[in-house]
Amino acid sequence: MSNGETRVRGFAARAGGWSARHRWAAIGIWVLFVVLAMGLGSAAGRVDVKDSDQIKGETHTAAKIIEDAGIEEPAGETVLIQSKDGRLKATDAEFRAAVDAVVRAVDATGRVTDISSPYDTKTISADGRSALVQFDMRGDADTAGERVEPVLKAVEKVQEGHEALRIEQIGGASMMKTFDDAFGDDFKKAEYSAVPVALGILLIAFGAVVAALLPVLLAITAIMATMGLMGLVSHVMPMSDTANSVMLLVGMAVGVDYCLFYLRREREERAAGRDARTALRIAAATSGRAIVVSGVTVCVAMAGMLFTGIAEFEAMGLASLMVVAVAMVGSVTVLPALLSLLGERVDKGRIPFLSRRRRDGGGSDGSRFWTAVLKGVLARPVVSVVVACGALLAVAAPALGMKTQNLTLDQEFGDSLPIVQTYNRVNEAFPGGSEPAEVVVKADDINAPEVRDALAAFRERAVSSGASRGPVEIRLHDERNIAFVYVPLVGGSDLDKAGASLDKLRDEVRPATLGTVDGVEAPITGQVAGSQDFNDQLVGSVVPVFVFVVLFAFVLMLLSFRSLTVAVTSIVLNLLSVGAAYGILVAVFQHGWGASLVGAEGVGAIVSWLPLFLFVILFGLSMDYHVFVVSRIREARLRGRTTKEAITHGVVTTAGVVTSAAVIMVAVFAIFGTLSMQSMKQMGVGLAAAVLIDATIIRGVLLPAVMALLGERNWYLPRWLNRLPDLTHDEAPEAITARPARDEDGDPEPLRV
Repeated sequence: MSNGETRVRGFAARAGGWSARHRWAAIGIWVLFVVLAMGLGSAAGRVDVKDSDQIKGETHTAAKIIEDAGIEEPAGETVLIQSKDGRLKATDAEFRAAVDAVVRAVDATGRVTDISSPYDTKTISADGRSALVQFDMRGDADTAGERVEPVLKAVEKVQEGHEALRIEQIGGASMMKTFDDAFGDDFKKAEYSAVPVALGILLIAFGAVVAALLPVLLAITAIMATMGLMGLVSHVMPMSDTANSVMLLVGMAVGVDYCLFYLRREREERAAGRDARTALRIAAATSGRAIVVSGVTVCVAMAGMLFTGIAEFEAMGLASLMVVAVAMVGSVTVLPALLSLLGERVDKGRIPFLSRRRRDGGGSDGSRFWTAVLKGVLARPVVSVVVACGALLAVAAPALGMKTQNLTLDQEFGDSLPIVQTYNRVNEAFPGGSEPAEVVVKADDINAPEVRDALAAFRERAVSSGASRGPVEIRLHDERNIAFVYVPLVGGSDLDKAGASLDKLRDEVRPATLGTVDGVEAPITGQVAGSQDFNDQLVGSVVPVFVFVVLFAFVLMLLSFRSLTVAVTSIVLNLLSVGAAYGILVAVFQHGWGASLVGAEGVGAIVSWLPLFLFVILFGLSMDYHVFVVSRIREARLRGRTTKEAITHGVVTTAGVVTSAAVIMVAVFAIFGTLSMQSMKQMGVGLAAAVLIDATIIRGVLLPAVMALLGERNWYLPRWLNRLPDLTHDEAPEAITARPARDEDGDPEPLRV
């Protein structure tokens, strides 16, 4: 580099400059990276989270005992035989004949084992009008849904011959098959539809096919590479299907956003009269830097999930972190190379009517509306802050009464499936029978007299204490010195009441019976116990996750903008948008206000994992817009504009790209809000609502109003903080324009388009 020339500072500017000069090398390295990651990941295979590692507490202990003993619990199935009009009872001949017919029919399929008659197991309801035939599916429980169809058909055939009775099957395998048939393609359609939706919006935003394809191409290749990396990393930290779905969502969102930010800035500079090379260098130094700051902040937020101690959350956090990092690196390396290679051809495939409106870089179309809004906001910033904050706090208010729990089958699916109605009927006739508590008893000698006596006492006391109405079933594994005790909990599908029954078992019944025998372990697991243990662990992880995410985001913003004020306001505004999203979730899904508008039902609770998940995801994603907008405001301020002028310039010039990015995110997240599962609806609606609020009220009203009130105090940094590392690395467009691009030998490089 020649004497007197200032070296381009910052990773993004240097990476963009190198990629533009060595475009084929940059593209080749990226393609090689994606192919290698996919190939190595496929060869290594993916290790998924084990049941024993899902949750800590007693649920984890029970799963670990079962796993260490090498016991593979089969998929249990139940056939409900119930009088339709209430006249037939289990003692009647017709009822007995139906029970015998069910036993013979399922046994004849050859797919089941351990069939038990209700007359032997006493699984007859208190009113005598309902009975349960129970059996296990042969083979691996995880794949039992693929083998259960002949059994279901056999039960249906018995139903045809007994019109006075209701004969219905339910269990792990039958539910697995029903859900796979009903919703198996639901998730795939939602995931695959995200790409055409994003592409359609980008076509409108850019008005050209090539320009619209670039962000989607970058996002897809980042996702493909991350899928391969997940396979490799899973051998150290196990992954899951849920982590894969979350990675796809986050990857599509940030991959498109980052490319959109970069491409729109490059087009804007070209529309302002810059040559293609200079426009690309300005985009690398400005939008590229914003992408790096945003990407690192999002990665830090995603890393917060690693502090939960919950394997599923850790997998989601690591997968999301990886896809954001890959998309960020791709945006500041391979994207400049592609833009350098394409030059003016990036506008190929122009769409009539749209291309003429977008040829200016997209600034003016999005600016008109926001110019009008900003005029009012900056004229009355106090009123704007009061009204916007008041509205957001009012929306967030319902979150104060948030109730979280793992959703039961009827809450998750409503009455949309016949098997849900069967689930409700079983719970009404046998409270807790469809999802009993499971006590895993491990002893030195499971057949020792004192252990046998303790098991019998536990069974008797579980009923006498009021925790269960029975029947309590005991299954022995003599050779492994383990016993399974199944206890239907009073309360059934009402998790609050069932939770109280579980507490009685854990705190009263177990200590007085099994707890009196030395060397006996008896952790209690099951759906209710799992929900309770999960909630307890989640509550314990909220504070460390919150502190980690907020503290590191604050530090990153402080170092990146060298302003204490910007760092503080960034955190406060993000928390406001997250709080508003919580309030909408509680209002719609817990209280049912306007639930029908999104095809949902008020289920009385928010699924346990969602609040923490939303906090981490939203805190990270909202930084995309914030960093991008504030970077443009700061850039304008450093170029000599007043703070008020800089605010107007920053918000107006970013309006188009922020609007386009927000519309894509809202559309993609809203797709998941259309799924039938309530938990997916809650996630989709929560994410879509938060992004919408963030891109409009927060970035378009509250941020400029607050910055206008603060004035020059926006850039305040105490003297004692001046020693902090300087990560600003600003590049003024004028300096870049005046400085010719040079090759690695220091000679001016000719423009290549």
